[in-house]
Amino acid sequence: MREILKHKRDFYAGGLMVLIGLGAVVEASNYKIGTLMHMGAGFLPVALGVVLVLVGILIAGTAATSADDDDARVFPDKPDWRGWLCIIAGPLLFIVLGKYGGLIPATFACVFVSALGDRTATLKGTLVLSAGVTVFGVLLFSYFLKVPFPLWRWGAW
Repeated sequence: MREILKHKRDFYAGGLMVLIGLGAVVEASNYKIGTLMHMGAGFLPVALGVVLVLVGILIAGTAATSADDDDARVFPDKPDWRGWLCIIAGPLLFIVLGKYGGLIPATFACVFVSALGDRTATLKGTLVLSAGVTVFGVLLFSYFLKVPFPLWRWGAW
């Protein structure tokens, strides 16, 4: 059994989903859950955590019972460090620029740097994608949802 599960990405992905779902349920249980008619702040996170646990169990169970697939290695033979670094750097840039620059530069930089992780992405396509997501994000979060996040700021005021 151990040899079968050594190369199963889906098994490990399902296990990770179960762990994240359990973490969400445990953390959300600190809030008032309420009832279906009067939902508390913890109701939705608990419900989503339970759904995540169930889906993770289904994925891991399916992977454990399926035939061994030699192509489904957990780690690739040649890691794409550029992609990994860009995808990790994107949210970090959003955090820093969100605090010191506002929503517009944070969103643009996050999408731009993350999209550069794709080796097939062009500079023009990345700029268009970043601008489009920034415009959509500003319209959605600032104008429709009224999230109190400044569009522009200079420093950490």
